[in-house]
Amino acid sequence: MIGSILLTLLILLVIWFAVARYLSGADLRSLDAPAKADEARRQSFSTGDSLNAEHRQVIKLLADLATQMKRTPLKQHLGHLRRFMDSLSDGHEFTARFIPVDAGGVKAEWVVAPGSDSSRRTLYIHGGAWAMGSPLSHRVITSKFSELTGGAVLAIDYRLMPENPRKASIEDSRTAYRWILDNGPDGPEPVSALVVAGDSAGGNLTLTTIAWARDQGLRAADAAVALSPATDGTMSGRTLKTNLATDVMLGAQFGRLTRIPHSLLLWASWWLNRIRPCDPDISPVHGYLGNLPPLLIHASEDEMLLDDAQRYVNKALASGSPVQLQTWRHAVHVWQMFYPQLTEARQAFEEIGRFLQLSLPPARQESSPAVSKADD
Repeated sequence: MIGSILLTLLILLVIWFAVARYLSGADLRSLDAPAKADEARRQSFSTGDSLNAEHRQVIKLLADLATQMKRTPLKQHLGHLRRFMDSLSDGHEFTARFIPVDAGGVKAEWVVAPGSDSSRRTLYIHGGAWAMGSPLSHRVITSKFSELTGGAVLAIDYRLMPENPRKASIEDSRTAYRWILDNGPDGPEPVSALVVAGDSAGGNLTLTTIAWARDQGLRAADAAVALSPATDGTMSGRTLKTNLATDVMLGAQFGRLTRIPHSLLLWASWWLNRIRPCDPDISPVHGYLGNLPPLLIHASEDEMLLDDAQRYVNKALASGSPVQLQTWRHAVHVWQMFYPQLTEARQAFEEIGRFLQLSLPPARQESSPAVSKADD
């Protein structure tokens, strides 16, 4: 009897780990070391060897959030985090106009800086772990993209988890991509220059969307920008653990996940998303990375997702795609949200501006008239 039970347990254990291996996909550790020929495609930035007053101010904000979360009942955590993210745009003075729009069935807003050319467009996909964030939370970033591109930014309000499945955000991003090709803030109009950009979870959706557009034979983006993107749904990167202590944003919210056995995480992801964790639709690093548009990726050297960025870049470069990686010391996850108070954020947007200037077609001599619709 005992022998039969042990045999059954052994069989179940073998099945458990065999399926976990299927869910994890290819071993990505070979992507940890960049090829010497690719070093020119990497840059590292630093404002000093230690944290400065700007960093400490941001860290205090995040520490205050962590304290508030400890005092908040668990069932209210998500709502509290969503309100916190949306409050990040409070107190900022914007010259851009924010115009609600239905982007082919996807809620969104146009972000239009003064003098913007309506045919030059950016599809911006916000971050927030696919469960929080909105066009409102990311107006600091989207208004800056409108300035840098000299065009309009379509910030989509994709359907969030857990109210919707993970596939919903993927579908909304693809729908918005098709729509922005033929529609601007003034109505139907062909696009003359196209950027796709996003941060964190939105960086993930940016990378999966440009790969999908390539496979669909759609007009390719002229450039793409991914800020601290999540690229590996199998959560195999070393920095998820080695940078846990230095990632003051993700460490506080998701550090507990690093203590869960990896095989259990894979099963949980499969059950939650109904998609194999290594499927390129949610793990772009596991897909084919050739024939991509010019792509700039930013990551902090202190964040948990650093390996996600590095491995993606190494594979994309090996596949012949024009990808560039820029990293910063001491920066928090998606530090660009703290523009202009962080020096690193100002530097990051300067680099994004240079990249876009080199990648995008020249602007028209005379821009389209500024949009005159009422603000949101």
